[in-house]
Amino acid sequence: MGGEVTLVTGVAGFLGSAVARALAAQGATLRGAVRASSPRANLRDFPGELVEGDLRDPAAAARAMQGVGTLYHVAADYRLWAPDPEVIVANNLAMTGAVMRAALGAGVRRVVYTSSVATLLPDPAGPADETRAATPGQATGAYKRSKVLAERLVEAMVQGDGLPAVMVNPSTPIGPRDVHPTPTGRILVEAANGRMPAFVDSGLNLVHVDDVAAGHLLAADKGRVGERYILGGEDVTLAAMLGEIARLCGRRAPRIKLPVAPLFPLAALAEAAARLTGREPFLTMDALRMSRHHMYYTSAKAVDELGYHARPYTEALADALAWFRAEGMIL
Repeated sequence: MGGEVTLVTGVAGFLGSAVARALAAQGATLRGAVRASSPRANLRDFPGELVEGDLRDPAAAARAMQGVGTLYHVAADYRLWAPDPEVIVANNLAMTGAVMRAALGAGVRRVVYTSSVATLLPDPAGPADETRAATPGQATGAYKRSKVLAERLVEAMVQGDGLPAVMVNPSTPIGPRDVHPTPTGRILVEAANGRMPAFVDSGLNLVHVDDVAAGHLLAADKGRVGERYILGGEDVTLAAMLGEIARLCGRRAPRIKLPVAPLFPLAALAEAAARLTGREPFLTMDALRMSRHHMYYTSAKAVDELGYHARPYTEALADALAWFRAEGMIL
């Protein structure tokens, strides 16, 4: 790594903190960018410099970028619901634009941009790959649309401004230190506590957060500028995931499969209540729309070009549940 500074944005978050730990293990000189309001649980004993600032602000982004040789832009507004969904879109676009322009201005030599499989269309014929890029109009919900728009912005800067960026598209990371927790982490906690007696016919790609972090470092080292790489794990039905959670927690697996359509009125009520309480609802309209698809993906390109590897999803699930239990979130 030499003496250059490696900057990780979103270092207080689930994935950002995992990327920082992976870099620290390789001896990187680290700088972490955090908001003043960021939770500090994942920042205990952070092995480097922490800088505070709102990265939507170009001046704050420029300050964080001083002396940086490699940038991992992991930070994002990762919510599937907000009282005003357009805030999610505005936040992710403003932050990505400010950070990437600051990277160009500082002469950063390598950028790894954390996108998402949310920018890719599911493939009815099987696992989707990097070629199935979605348009903003094809994205379900504000978060996915924000990630499509931000990814297109990065691509345009690669092509038009020479931004030295590689894009990585994590699937659904799970594992330790999911402090918030993420939407998937919330499902794990609810299921482990026996509060999910039923399921819908859906599927997702689960991957250990530390494997995704390792994939970021591989992308910095071996990725081709302007290319995207899916960093995923195993395709799993929701029923199978809930069954494995039940097995690990000594509970009975849910057996009731529900149709999606009748759940929409419940989601509408949950969102209405959330607008009054300010608390993010567990069931949302967008989540139900996404659940109509089996969101399966292949990481073959990352395996072939980067040497990427992911452990079995059952290990990721066990690590996640052990951490949630130690934190008192699973009874």
